Amino acid sequence: MNVFYDLHLHSCLSPCADDDMTPGSICAMAKLAGLQAVALTDHNTCGNVRAFCAQAEAQGLIGVPGMELTTREEIHVVCLFPACGEAEDFSRYVYQRLPDIPNKPHIFGSQILIGEDDSPVGGEPRLLFGATEIGVYETAALAARFGGFAFPAHIDRGAFSLLAVLGLWDPALGFTLTERAGSPLPYIVNSDAHHLGGIPDAERVLKITAPTAQGVIDALKAL
Repeated sequence: MNVFYDLHLHSCLSPCADDDMTPGSICAMAKLAGLQAVALTDHNTCGNVRAFCAQAEAQGLIGVPGMELTTREEIHVVCLFPACGEAEDFSRYVYQRLPDIPNKPHIFGSQILIGEDDSPVGGEPRLLFGATEIGVYETAALAARFGGFAFPAHIDRGAFSLLAVLGLWDPALGFTLTERAGSPLPYIVNSDAHHLGGIPDAERVLKITAPTAQGVIDALKAL
């Protein structure tokens, strides 16, 4: 079956995203836009994925738990997982390798944790938007170790992208897919939406064999 997808979305837990980007609002806007498979990929955390997947299921969407990891080199990599448990295990691993710098909401923005009823349940005190101790050359294998799949984000951008930082494509990185064109590999296009108006109308299609997060990941691996 073919599904319209957007596999790079940020909730209000990302300090650079709008506070009204709750999982429920994201899923409602995605459904209104005609999307069918969506992934939550907050910066260096999977803290809102359980609420997101619950909201996606309630609205008839395929919810994929994920993260936008910032590597040691300040390269953004999207990591997707087949279930919330694996994503949360990965998130705990990443958190231990994130600098212990307190967030300053008046400067960087709020980092709001959301419960499954789409209400705030707290905030993340540590600044999430920063480089971890994880190197880009280990990221693909690391995500796979937790049952996930990783690909470098927005590689055509001038900042926080693999090509902007490394200046070249190295097969030894271990990636098999990229977000946007620019490498010898197949690519997909996502919105990287940080506000509700940035969630686009359905346009890009992915062929999946099962309407699950695992089905989405398997389809990406097959590209």
